[in-house]
Amino acid sequence: MQALENILTQISDLLWGYPLIILLFGTHVFLTFQLKIIQRFIGKAIKISLHRDKEGKGDISQFGALTTALAATIGTGNIVGVSTAVAAGGPGAVLWMWLTGVFGIATKYSEALLSVKYRVKMPDGSMAGGPMYVLERGLNMKWLAVLFAAFTSVTAFGIGNMVQANSISTLVNEAFQIPMWVTGLVLTVLTAVVIIGGIKSIAKVCERLVPFMAITYVVGCLIVLGMNINGIPDTIMLILNSAFSGHAVVGGFLGAGMKEAIRFGIARGLFSNESGLGSAPIVAAAAQTKNPVRQALVSSTGTFWDTVVVCAITGLVIVNSGEWMKGLSGAALTKQAFSDFHIVGPIVLTLGLLTFVFSTILGWSYYGEKAAEYLFGNKVVKPYRYLWVMFVMIGSVMSLNVVWTFADITNALMAVPNLVSLLLLSGVIASETKKYLWEDKLDDEGE
Repeated sequence: MQALENILTQISDLLWGYPLIILLFGTHVFLTFQLKIIQRFIGKAIKISLHRDKEGKGDISQFGALTTALAATIGTGNIVGVSTAVAAGGPGAVLWMWLTGVFGIATKYSEALLSVKYRVKMPDGSMAGGPMYVLERGLNMKWLAVLFAAFTSVTAFGIGNMVQANSISTLVNEAFQIPMWVTGLVLTVLTAVVIIGGIKSIAKVCERLVPFMAITYVVGCLIVLGMNINGIPDTIMLILNSAFSGHAVVGGFLGAGMKEAIRFGIARGLFSNESGLGSAPIVAAAAQTKNPVRQALVSSTGTFWDTVVVCAITGLVIVNSGEWMKGLSGAALTKQAFSDFHIVGPIVLTLGLLTFVFSTILGWSYYGEKAAEYLFGNKVVKPYRYLWVMFVMIGSVMSLNVVWTFADITNALMAVPNLVSLLLLSGVIASETKKYLWEDKLDDEGE
């Protein structure tokens, strides 16, 4: 197992070098200015996202599409992923995660726009879309579309399944001494009950679960921060200073340079909000919307809530605790940071991670399923769902390092084809935005 971990780590380090970091963050920045700072419309986007009425062709409401996407993105990346980034990259990684979220809003918007524009209607009447259809129909690059779909169907088992199951089973084992396989079994049964019903069943659960879990977690974190409010100013300054100068050796912390802060901040930022990954557009394509821009605005709020709000608050709790200096990482660091706040902290962490993990497993099951369907047709859907349920159990008892590193590798492979499509079709994105948003025609029906 150690040899496998070493090999996977070397591959991850190679993929997550400067080229991919520049491509990812550069795409965020390029699209931000290409779309005249689309982030300024976030208020309007949030207002539209709260509508639950049917607005056009599609399988689920815009709100259902958003909550399903949020279910997939708000997961262990917002809790364990943040602590992993801080442990490896120092406190400065929190700022780079946050900036990835701010600029990533433009990328999430662009992904969804293209996904709705190039979506197709399947023989059973359902909608299908995502980067694979964008690459095929928008760029006539079937080969790259196939690669993306292949990477996605495999990536889903890492980022959306095993990582999630592993994190919660580890936490519950450490906190309550419950065997990891027991937690895995419960999670496996709950997952099976929901995903057998497909996207409508998943969206129905997510519409109720996501708002509750996000609000409860944020309020809980604010209470935890309030218990040590005097340390918040110093925590913020530490994050800002470490982001651009790295962090020296202190306590059990090995120290990290600026490169590590940037690398792990951006990598975990992508893991958390998935902007540029090409996953959320898959469910955006199923939304009932009047035009591509309208759903794109709704989708962009996912990155805002996920990283700009939830990850930032988690980062403040982790750094403010000081536990990151003791050499801890992953779930252990997260557990210790929240445990410092006595009764409130562990309750917030356990409830947050339980709901985050379950919702993410549900959302990503749909992403992987649609990618597999693109490759092999409708006949693969049921077998994929059964396989998905099995891997929830497998992930619950695997090594944390293997799972996280595998997720990093597959994330990188999945992101590249999607980023290519965004850059090559940036003119189309700007044109559609001008047609519906800049000319104030958001209520017009699309073609």
